[in-house]
Amino acid sequence: MPQYRPHQRFWPYVDLPEEPTDEEVAAIDPDLRTELFGAGSRPFSITITFPRFDGDDYSKAVELARRSAEYLETGRGEQLRHRARYMAGDVIGLRDLWEIVGRLHEADVLIDDRPVPYARTLWLPLFWFLLFR
Repeated sequence: MPQYRPHQRFWPYVDLPEEPTDEEVAAIDPDLRTELFGAGSRPFSITITFPRFDGDDYSKAVELARRSAEYLETGRGEQLRHRARYMAGDVIGLRDLWEIVGRLHEADVLIDDRPVPYARTLWLPLFWFLLFR
């Protein structure tokens, strides 16, 4: 038994930051989601991630991202990133957001939450064919 026990108000771990739930962590990593909840059938989706940027279009980009099927902000300050997932039924919203953030080198395109080769140059143009439906 320790001889000294710190007073509770001085305990260094009283104000722990909130830990993410399993669902929040699983929403970020598709492999972790599969391990935690089993393989499920999710519809095909394209996710656009982008950081904070300077310009008048930033607020419009965030507004469009919030209208997506699933929206998530991760990080703080300089590390802030917006994640907007679009399903095949909302290709117009995806296109509108991509017209704003597509010029950013830091913007990423994820196919079913995974980075895949040629996502910008092949997958997005294929998705644009849904505009003609």
